[in-house]
Amino acid sequence: TEWGMSPALGPLTFGKKEEQIFLGREISQHRDYSEDTAIRIDREVKRIVEEGYSRAARILEENRDALVRLAEGLLEYETLDSTEIEALIKGQPIKPRSSVPSDPEGTPVRDKEPESVPHPQLINPEGKPALA
Repeated sequence: TEWGMSPALGPLTFGKKEEQIFLGREISQHRDYSEDTAIRIDREVKRIVEEGYSRAARILEENRDALVRLAEGLLEYETLDSTEIEALIKGQPIKPRSSVPSDPEGTPVRDKEPESVPHPQLINPEGKPALA
């Protein structure tokens, strides 16, 4: 336990780390505090974790509708850009996507004809083109 986890325990460090590591040993901590202090540390850890869990659950519940809209948008489109995410969070519909991709100016992008690639020539050990 480091950095004083809570006002109840203060800015104290509990336990000494063993820095030397030998073959077959793991990094460990030596307990240099009483059982009563260990119980207080455990209670504070539990309180902090439960407080964080409750806060996260409350935030998710308060924003449930937005999360459902985001999930539905992802199921429909698989990917969303930042403007689509913002629209869904605000409860606004997102603009339908066209089936033809476009560049940033809105001009449709058309696939180019594939460029022809010359057939590679075989080279003999002397570095001259070989007959195929």
